[in-house]
Amino acid sequence: MEFCPNCGTLLRVNKKDGKSLYICRCGYEKDIDESSRFEHSDKKQSEDEIVIIEDTNMTMPKVKEECKKCHNREAYWWMLQTRSGDEPATKFYRCTKCNYTWREYD
Repeated sequence: MEFCPNCGTLLRVNKKDGKSLYICRCGYEKDIDESSRFEHSDKKQSEDEIVIIEDTNMTMPKVKEECKKCHNREAYWWMLQTRSGDEPATKFYRCTKCNYTWREYD
């Protein structure tokens, strides 16, 4: 990464007259020498690569919460932001006995 010496902004890579340059919005330009060349590619993770593990030996914290299905009094719990960022996170529970999962909104 290169930063503009004039304004401190991250420099973008662009081509001008067949040459690669670092450029900035303020007008600063710098040649990219061959020793500092790089390649970058973005690879998005496809849904096929996402793995969900259904492990019965979960390492999540436990809490005393009654299961609505089997009435066991212990459950694993975790929180996820399922709604917009200005709303509280959703708390999930999973029964340690029957693996029934439910959620609680605050």
